[in-house]
Amino acid sequence: MSDVTRAKHGRPVHHWRRDAVELAALFTAVAVADAVANLVGHGPGGPALLVTSAMALAATAAFHVWWSRRHGHAPPVSDTGARPTAETRPAGQPTADDLAGALWRMRTTVRDEPGSLAVLCSALGERRVDILSLQTHPLADGTVDEFLLRAPGALAAADITRAVALAGGTSTWIERADAHDLVDAPTRVLGLAARTALDTAELPLALRQLLGRCTIRSLPGKPAGGGPGPRPVPVEGVLEDTVMRLPAPEGGVLTVERAYLPFTPTEFARARALVELDSRLGPRIPGGQDVLTLPEGNDITVRRVDTGDLAAARAMHERCSPDTLALRYHGPVGDADRYLNHLLSPRFGRTLAAQTASGRIVGLGHLLWDGDETEVALLVEDEWQQRGIGGELLGRLVALAVEAGCESVYAVTRASNTGMVAAMRGLGLPLDYQVEEGTLVITARLDAAHDTSRPRHGTGRQRLGDPARRD
Repeated sequence: MSDVTRAKHGRPVHHWRRDAVELAALFTAVAVADAVANLVGHGPGGPALLVTSAMALAATAAFHVWWSRRHGHAPPVSDTGARPTAETRPAGQPTADDLAGALWRMRTTVRDEPGSLAVLCSALGERRVDILSLQTHPLADGTVDEFLLRAPGALAAADITRAVALAGGTSTWIERADAHDLVDAPTRVLGLAARTALDTAELPLALRQLLGRCTIRSLPGKPAGGGPGPRPVPVEGVLEDTVMRLPAPEGGVLTVERAYLPFTPTEFARARALVELDSRLGPRIPGGQDVLTLPEGNDITVRRVDTGDLAAARAMHERCSPDTLALRYHGPVGDADRYLNHLLSPRFGRTLAAQTASGRIVGLGHLLWDGDETEVALLVEDEWQQRGIGGELLGRLVALAVEAGCESVYAVTRASNTGMVAAMRGLGLPLDYQVEEGTLVITARLDAAHDTSRPRHGTGRQRLGDPARRD
């Protein structure tokens, strides 16, 4: 894959301009350090300057500690959705939140002493903040309280955290909430467990809804490309501040990481219970299929597939030309079969297959959970291309992504793959393009997708080119 692809997976893209700037900064830093050393060693007031610098550094460190305790693990304002204070808003233009109030999720740590929570609640009440729900997470040296709040629209996030800090709360974290957060925690956890029990592919989505904004990665015990696997974790898992590691149901390690906000033991226990449930039930996918009529009158069936269809998928690989496989896998064609077991596993995403009446698979579409992003990929057998199969598979994959709450999907292909480009454009969604060294990354933003015109998997019989039926 190209540097564009690697950048999307968290590894930086190197450019000579940035390298030149970094090199210039390094030489500048060395020159400044040499000048300071000469001034301290040979100047008349060298020792006094050194002592003064040390005192300034100590004062700066003390201020940083005070600031971090006061503001805690709050993410940047752009992440929380916090609005500017009333002074910076145009006068006479109240927002909907000003009229109906704004929902906030807040977490803060209080001393494990009688009356500490009452002081905090009183401070919120003085600012007309309504506490809709409260969960407590006991720790060894205090208690983490998680609130769902309704605050006046003119009250900004900084005003709330300032009141909490004055009332004794520390390590405060706050972000905007929505109506879905009004469901109480036991009901939400039971619903996530039911979804996980029905479909293996739901586990990463359930963990995200349980834990909030987080990155989930599943590292197989035996990587497809060879080499050593991840270091195993104990059966009970490992909790390290903002990272938890659990034994993956398929073997290997499941890593869940969250910025800004440490996981509590209660969250760790809930996540471990979901993963254990998934492991006990084993791989499973829901039933249901669609029958599509091609323009020439032939019927094909679209259904969910998993590793039980590995042999049929390999047979389709053998019928595909080297050029078709190269457009799909961006590498040596001989390595394509090695990835099929991973791609078909419902633990890493969802796969739809298009098959003929005889049961021969002629197209595969993958929706893959990639950390906190979602990838889509298509492969259609040569003889069945240019018939709309790829577009129909992609439309159903995007509908599944919308249903799962994904904000966007991206496809990695070669710039010469006009078929994939056309299929992405056919979604009718806002697209972003990145091109580098012949590799093209197309990202579709799903905030405008909803489910108004795209077909959903399981909608019954449909003729290609007709709108999906709503049964």
